[in-house]
Amino acid sequence: MVQFVSPQNLVDLLAQTGIEQFMAALADYMTEDFCRWEEFDKAPRLASHSDVGVIELMPASDGRLYGCKYVNGHPGNPLLGLQTVGAFGVLADVVTGYPLMLSEMTIATALRTAVTSALAARHLARQDSAVMALIGAGAQSEFQTLAFATLLGIRRLQVFDIDPDSVAKFRSNMARHGVDIDIRTCASAQEAVLGADIITTITADKRNATVLSANMVGAGVHLNAVGGDCPGKTELQAEILDRADVFVEYPPQTRIEGEIQSKPADFPVTELWRVIAGQIQGRRSASQVTLFDSVGFGIEDFSVLRLIHDRIRNTPFFTEIDLIVAPSDPRNLFGMLTPPQDAARPGAAR
Repeated sequence: MVQFVSPQNLVDLLAQTGIEQFMAALADYMTEDFCRWEEFDKAPRLASHSDVGVIELMPASDGRLYGCKYVNGHPGNPLLGLQTVGAFGVLADVVTGYPLMLSEMTIATALRTAVTSALAARHLARQDSAVMALIGAGAQSEFQTLAFATLLGIRRLQVFDIDPDSVAKFRSNMARHGVDIDIRTCASAQEAVLGADIITTITADKRNATVLSANMVGAGVHLNAVGGDCPGKTELQAEILDRADVFVEYPPQTRIEGEIQSKPADFPVTELWRVIAGQIQGRRSASQVTLFDSVGFGIEDFSVLRLIHDRIRNTPFFTEIDLIVAPSDPRNLFGMLTPPQDAARPGAAR
């Protein structure tokens, strides 16, 4: 039997745990996994692109557990009443190859993306950072806000989106959640970044856009570029990359999908795990411009799957499902397709 965590199961688990508390625990799990990065079997995600979106598989294994996520990214989905991003994941035992848990991962992906952003900023932003600009108020905006408030203590947010309804949705959700943060709505991206210590871009358009231009980025700012996450989709003016020290998750993947996709193969980047593990210093001065070119990676999904699996133990927040066949004789799979011998005899009782 396999543990199945439905969307409602995860919602109930978060209600019991508290979203901020879950994020703090996830940051600890991610830190642990980033610090043992070299133990993992890693590969760029397997992506199937179309004109309207992308479907991806994102695997990672530490030799004991194997995690894999199925995820889509379709910017036009909200017009159909569907999520831009939808996902589910599996956690399996490497020794047997059998799945241990099948879990919803749409909410879990939003949580891990936000926590990864805040974890990167914890190591790259100035220690006195207190104000964040948020450009884009879509599905990821609330999660990013809670992660930065929880893990970095951000207390003022300057938000801009071209869609007023998205901003109204964002403000309503934050008010209902009761987050202790001063939210200011801005009329433009230029207004949002004024005085910001951290700038987070999370737009959804599948194109090479200029959400942020070089003249909007001052000395000492940390940039958290989340929205550029597939080929042909970026958010930053290229000159910003030349001014900043760029940090990435897994270079072979980021060079295909991240902000650096427009740069040559030898464009210098630093792997984030090395900073988190203490091998390399991230921020070296108060005036340094740092950029986390975030595209998401399988080890982050592995971390959140591992956390969910640990947290549902001895709770009602999962259902056991019969996912893998279990013939009485493991060598006789076909035997499951034949009727019992007595029932097969002519004249047997029916």
